[in-house]
Amino acid sequence: MPREKVTVRTKTARAAKRATPARTLARDRPGERPTPSRQPARARTTRDPERTSAAILAAATSEFSEKGYGGARIDAIADRASVNKRMLYHYFGDKDALYERVLQEIYRGIRSAEQKLELGDRDPVDGMRDLAHFTWRYFLDHPEFLSLLATENMNKARVLKQASWAPRVNSPLVGVLDDLLSRGATSGVFRSGLDPVDVYVTMTGIGWFALCNRYTLSVSFDRDLLDPRHLARWGDHMADVVLAWLKKP
Repeated sequence: MPREKVTVRTKTARAAKRATPARTLARDRPGERPTPSRQPARARTTRDPERTSAAILAAATSEFSEKGYGGARIDAIADRASVNKRMLYHYFGDKDALYERVLQEIYRGIRSAEQKLELGDRDPVDGMRDLAHFTWRYFLDHPEFLSLLATENMNKARVLKQASWAPRVNSPLVGVLDDLLSRGATSGVFRSGLDPVDVYVTMTGIGWFALCNRYTLSVSFDRDLLDPRHLARWGDHMADVVLAWLKKP
């Protein structure tokens, strides 16, 4: 009888040992560190996908705008966003796809901000003046916008050409401008036959050239074109030049 009891206890102990989690055994052994469960880690990385996606996009926008497409590195973007590369690829695919998404977001950003002007309900002259002021201020507040467009222009719009969303995102502005110009022509304040794309290119060109070349122009003409007072009045200059062209003689 005593021998039988010993056998039962031994079998019970062995069964308990087999049922004990590995990390518990490791914790109980001196000098051993428990192996952490991987499930909580996965839960942490996927707990807020929108925030993770936004962090990656913000990091990519900074990296591409500062270093261009060729100089930007996925490792650096992942570090900026505090994620690993596997997660970055999971959300956005490869470098081209991430870069295209950055371009899409910056275009959506300016088009969305323009809609708040509600130009369809504005007097044509006031609406055009407000658009010029808005455009200049947006350029000043979002240097990454001009930087990324410069990068894509250097690459001859390689990525943008393949983006089916580009005309769709930008076409609403053309429609709003066309309406503004048509109403201005009907009321007799604007010349007729004006092309909305020509108007927008002219307006943005005045601001873009001055801003993107302000360092070289300041040195070349010995004038501080970075002076806040100069920058503040350039929006008025943009509006005055464009309206002088648009108004009926």
